[in-house]
Amino acid sequence: MAKIYYDSDADLNVLKNKTIAIVGYGIQGRGQALNLRDSGLNVIIAQREGGPNYEIAKKDGFKPVDVNTAAKQADIIQILTQDHLQSGIYKKSIKRHMKKGKSLVFSHGFNIHFNFIKPPAEIDVWMIAPKGPGALVRRQYEEGKGVPCLVAIHQDASKNALKDALAYAKGVGGTRGGVIQTTFKEETETDLFGEQSVLCGGSSALIKAGFETLVEAGYQPEIAYFEVLHELKLIVDLYFEDGIQGMRKRVSDTAEYGDYTRGPRVINERVRKEMKKILGEIQSGKFAREWMRENKTGRVNIDKFRKEGEKHPIEKVGAQLRKMMSWVKPS
Repeated sequence: MAKIYYDSDADLNVLKNKTIAIVGYGIQGRGQALNLRDSGLNVIIAQREGGPNYEIAKKDGFKPVDVNTAAKQADIIQILTQDHLQSGIYKKSIKRHMKKGKSLVFSHGFNIHFNFIKPPAEIDVWMIAPKGPGALVRRQYEEGKGVPCLVAIHQDASKNALKDALAYAKGVGGTRGGVIQTTFKEETETDLFGEQSVLCGGSSALIKAGFETLVEAGYQPEIAYFEVLHELKLIVDLYFEDGIQGMRKRVSDTAEYGDYTRGPRVINERVRKEMKKILGEIQSGKFAREWMRENKTGRVNIDKFRKEGEKHPIEKVGAQLRKMMSWVKPS
């Protein structure tokens, strides 16, 4: 069983005399920074001047500085920019300030696990990863609750890394919900696998395949959209609230029987073999190298995929139908 930490396991006082730099004031950066500040901790923001996030940070009462200044001043540097940007930012503005007594922190282990960032041995390196978007991290904190987090220690030069990490987790509200101990390897590989095979890649491909199957068989696109995309939220909400069997108890017997007898025909042995192949590519670092190479060579493929995705008929039909749904707010 996983080790889980709660409020009583963490002491905010261990961070009271330290300065925390949040590098990147995106959704996750904003949520964590505001919660840490409201927990009484000293927080500075590193955010590029001129962008919308810089102005948001100012409106929130921070005085954003450049990354170099933040890394120099801070004891704890939490990098919350996108994965493919982190190693460049680290090498350019953070690396030279990584001295004994400092901590380098992440909310996703990608760059450490795949060695795109190689910190010196004399610093602490740890992770606090909220299992929810920054807006939810903030909202739950304001409501006196907390989004569960993962904690992992990569380097413990000070012998206090876990204490500092749990204090940070308490500062963002994570110990209210529970903080599960893991490793950088486990967090990174399972996160990428979940995204690729189920949450994003698997679900979007399944939806489009279902839509295309119905439309090619002569059914109206609008009806197909409702059946394979719109209603998926209802099912996912049931999963979220009560697990797979809980969902099955709350749908019709017809749907439940179809689940048991037809689901394994869609997710069959061939699909399982492909999932194992995808996991192998993640574990070997093949996917990570491919993604970093994509960013270094102009992002040609992801731009092409985005344009192709926008042109898919399900997007046109969906946009028209969502206009009918006053309760659906565009992101």
